[in-house]
Amino acid sequence: MNVQVGDKLYMKKNHPCGSNCFEALRVGADFKLRCCGCGHEIMVPRAKIEKSIRRIETQETK
Repeated sequence: MNVQVGDKLYMKKNHPCGSNCFEALRVGADFKLRCCGCGHEIMVPRAKIEKSIRRIETQETK
């Protein structure tokens, strides 16, 4: 799965604030994500994230 820093990840389950959108801040063995709704940052193992991603919106660079 090709996820880059800055991509928006839409998950199958919602964050407790109600948003299911997260921004990728760090990519590697662990992902650091920021919730687009409340701004909370979390670290999650790559295997768990790859199973729960529904859609990826890439950041267009110009």
